[in-house]
Amino acid sequence: MTIGTRTASFTLAVAPAVSAAASGSAAFEIRRFDAPLGAEIIGLDLSEPLSAEDFARIHRAHLDYHVVVFRDQRITPEQQIAFSRRFGPLQIHVLHQFQLAGHPEILIVSNVLKDGKPIGLGDAGHFWHSDLSYKEKPSLGSLLHAQELPAEGGDTLFANMHLAWETLPGHLKTAVEGRNAEHTYLARYAELQQRSPWRPNLTPEQIAQVAPVLQPVVRTHPETGRRALFVSEHFTTRIAGLPEDESRDLLAQLFAHSVKPEHIYRHAWQEHDLVFWDNRSLLHLAAGCPESLRRVMYRTTIEGDLPG
Repeated sequence: MTIGTRTASFTLAVAPAVSAAASGSAAFEIRRFDAPLGAEIIGLDLSEPLSAEDFARIHRAHLDYHVVVFRDQRITPEQQIAFSRRFGPLQIHVLHQFQLAGHPEILIVSNVLKDGKPIGLGDAGHFWHSDLSYKEKPSLGSLLHAQELPAEGGDTLFANMHLAWETLPGHLKTAVEGRNAEHTYLARYAELQQRSPWRPNLTPEQIAQVAPVLQPVVRTHPETGRRALFVSEHFTTRIAGLPEDESRDLLAQLFAHSVKPEHIYRHAWQEHDLVFWDNRSLLHLAAGCPESLRRVMYRTTIEGDLPG
């Protein structure tokens, strides 16, 4: 299926500008994209041991650019898990049906059917969202590794929520300052079930794992201190303490502002890309690809902290 066709007017980031490596730093190169966020890392093999210095550079780039793209990573699931764990404990997705066999830390994101049944979550990212914002401790970040890519389509869009907050009109800043909003995994689950075969019925145990939570509408990044909007069209259902109509109108304005083209980087995948994004700083959206073309990705998700 083709997902997110409403994003067709968004512009693609142009060729990246090369950033100079710091004196005495490791050999790999970090190139910032000519976009509101993002950088690519070239010349680094994550299947090899990673020094403390190399890890520190990667960590800094992730904080500075919010998305880092590791090119040509021919790593195993075990290596993806091990690298992800250097940033924190991993979170297991509620849809255990789509775990990689022997590796519950990996969620298969795929549109492939085997014997008429989906092997992975085929409509992941249909709506703008921040991964696991519906958990008490939302995700720090997610890592998505390309296994099979379609010949066309399959892009992922990222929106910078720091910029969204900084450019938010003053009256909207005043309206949301200090407020909390409800996030729930089930917000649009029934709607997605009606659209596609990718969403299984949830067991009572799974539903209990995704009970609604309240999160701040504006959160402060725990590592950089920057503020960011923290609401999304997929998981945010209401702003606490406001009448329903007022909450609905305010959220609609925040959603529309968040994903303006000037806040967005569109990632066109290359073979063996490993993309690591900061869920505390961004929303993302899957642009989709033709149903006839295979797409298989492996995702790990790092646990964050209580938003503040």
